[in-house]
Amino acid sequence: MKHLSRAWAAPVTLLGLMLALVLSVVARTRWQVVAGVIEVSPRHAPAARGVGRLRKLPFDAITLGHVVIGASPACLHALRAHEHAHVRQYERWGVFLLLAYPLASACILALGRRPYLDNPFEVQAREAERRSLPR
Repeated sequence: MKHLSRAWAAPVTLLGLMLALVLSVVARTRWQVVAGVIEVSPRHAPAARGVGRLRKLPFDAITLGHVVIGASPACLHALRAHEHAHVRQYERWGVFLLLAYPLASACILALGRRPYLDNPFEVQAREAERRSLPR
């Protein structure tokens, strides 16, 4: 079943790999595989967001299929459980997540709520992040 979920997410993973390759041209990147997920970040980026070679990225980390691109190694480490939850979402939704996520945000915004914080995909990822914290 795991192979089918990887295949289902493969088109978006390919998109993530292409973006990671482009970023590798801009900055010396570090690639690693953690739990079957390719994680890419600048090699020596400072831990703080908005600094270093990738300072113009509007996120600390983003997931595209089985690829997670982080603004720094520290961001990848801190957000691993959250971003890996998004990987599982891609395994369930496949390429349709590229439509479902912004559509959910638009619906939430139309209801007068917070399009990022109240997005069910983000709520689920934050819950996975909370569950991974040491007790």
